[in-house]
Amino acid sequence: MRVHVVSDVHGNSRDLAAAGEGADALVCLGDLVLFLDYADHSRGIFPDLFGAENAGTLVELRTARRFEEARALGRRLWGELDAAGTSRESVIEGAVRRQYAELFAAFPTPTYATYGNVDIPRLWPEYARPGTTVLDGQRVEIGGRVFGFVGGGLTSPMRTPYEISDEEYAAKIEAVGEVDVLCTHIPPDVPELCYDTVARRFERGSAALLHAIRTIRPRYSLFGHVHQPLARRVRIEGTECVNVGHFNATGTPYVLQW
Repeated sequence: MRVHVVSDVHGNSRDLAAAGEGADALVCLGDLVLFLDYADHSRGIFPDLFGAENAGTLVELRTARRFEEARALGRRLWGELDAAGTSRESVIEGAVRRQYAELFAAFPTPTYATYGNVDIPRLWPEYARPGTTVLDGQRVEIGGRVFGFVGGGLTSPMRTPYEISDEEYAAKIEAVGEVDVLCTHIPPDVPELCYDTVARRFERGSAALLHAIRTIRPRYSLFGHVHQPLARRVRIEGTECVNVGHFNATGTPYVLQW
């Protein structure tokens, strides 16, 4: 059995269309939407609306952890858009819908997917075609192994669309129960898995996920979210914890075989 796993697709529909080649199934761990590319400030919804220069300034402020200044910049730019009679919500949703139409069309059959923190879950049922199974706090058998899926991220200063409380996240982890492969968007709360060496900050990892790994001991814990982690894999007890990679940048899936 061969399963390909991707995460943090961020608009890369071209490589996504080939990500399932040679695999029995594709697993996607979320963050389909590209709002702002930290490597190329000309790509994404934000620079499309406000230009690459403003996008670069926003990245600089966020990287320096000057979140209040970053939010102030956002308020000013969105305020100018509102003053022109354009609704922020409608503009963002329209751009997200265009990206989702391309990305969901690129998924092979079968695909098993969960949400990332920048995704908008309520829109997914409109774009998920037959052959794409969306799971969150649920499990499924793939090739004789049980895969559990938990989507989204935890609340953070970034205030991305699908962030939930630690308690809600822990409840979804508990609902999944014992599995062979635990698939999440965010990593367990392990410093070397949560620190982004380029953004120069810790992303939020889950303590509930770490507890589940130590308790149920799945064969694998697979996740994304941190684009340039200090460590891409760490072994905890008998579990291989693996960051499957920043698919937007690499275009290459992680391969799981048994």
